[in-house]
Amino acid sequence: MINGHTVLALITARGGSKGLPRKNIRDLGGKPLLAWTAEAAKRSRYIDQVVLSSDDQEIIKIGLQYGCECPFIRPAELASDEASTMDAVHHALAAVGNNYEYIVLLQPTSPFRSEEDIDNCLELCLSLNAPACVSVTECEKNPYWMYSVTEHSRMEPLIPVTNRPQRRQELPKAFVLNGAIYVAQSEWLSKQDSFVQNETVACVMPQERSLDIDTLQDFQRAQFLLEKENHHGSDTAKIHRLC
Repeated sequence: MINGHTVLALITARGGSKGLPRKNIRDLGGKPLLAWTAEAAKRSRYIDQVVLSSDDQEIIKIGLQYGCECPFIRPAELASDEASTMDAVHHALAAVGNNYEYIVLLQPTSPFRSEEDIDNCLELCLSLNAPACVSVTECEKNPYWMYSVTEHSRMEPLIPVTNRPQRRQELPKAFVLNGAIYVAQSEWLSKQDSFVQNETVACVMPQERSLDIDTLQDFQRAQFLLEKENHHGSDTAKIHRLC
C-alpha cells in the first residue's frame, strides 16, 4: 500500500515463446528467470499482492514456489502469439476484481530490475498525480545519428535536424521503454489499450538494470554479467549495482 492506496503486482508469463523457448523458467544464476521478478515484487515496500498470469502449469508451479498467487489460469487464446500483453492485463483485472487502486505490470524478462526501481516508479506516479508511469532507460545508440536506407542506397536521417551535432555529448538525450515496470491506476487502465498515453510519465532506470531478455543472446549476456559478479566474489544480488 502506498499513501493509503492498494497495489497489485501482475507478472505475465506465458508458456510459449518463439524467440527463446521456455525462457520464463530457464535457469539464471541458480533459479528460474521468473523467480527474479517474483522476489523483487515481494520485496517491494508498497505491493500488497503478487499475482501470476500464466497458461502453463509448470510456470504456475514455479510461481507458487516463489510467493506468487495464481487465482486463475490464463485462457489459451490470451497466451497465443497473436494476443497482446494488454489482453492478459485486462483479463487479470477482471478476474481479480476491483480491489486494487494501482496495478504494477512486471515482465519476467527484466530480471535485474530491483524492488527500489518498482517503488521509485510508484512514488513518481503518485507524486506527479499521473494516471500511469513506465520505466525507461537512456538509448545506447542515439537516434539522432540513425538513418534509413532507401532502395537506391541513399541515407535519410530518421530525425531531420539542421546543424546536426557532431559530438555525442552535444546530442539531446533520448530514452526508450525498457519493459521492466508499468504502473497505472486500475480504473484508468481498464479503459485504455496501453500504459503509454499522453498523461503517462517516465521513471528513468540505469542501463545496467534494463536488460530485457528476448533472445538467446540476451540470456547469454545476463549469464555473463552474473558470472562476472561471481568471479569477483560478489553476491549475485549486487548485479543491481553494476556499472
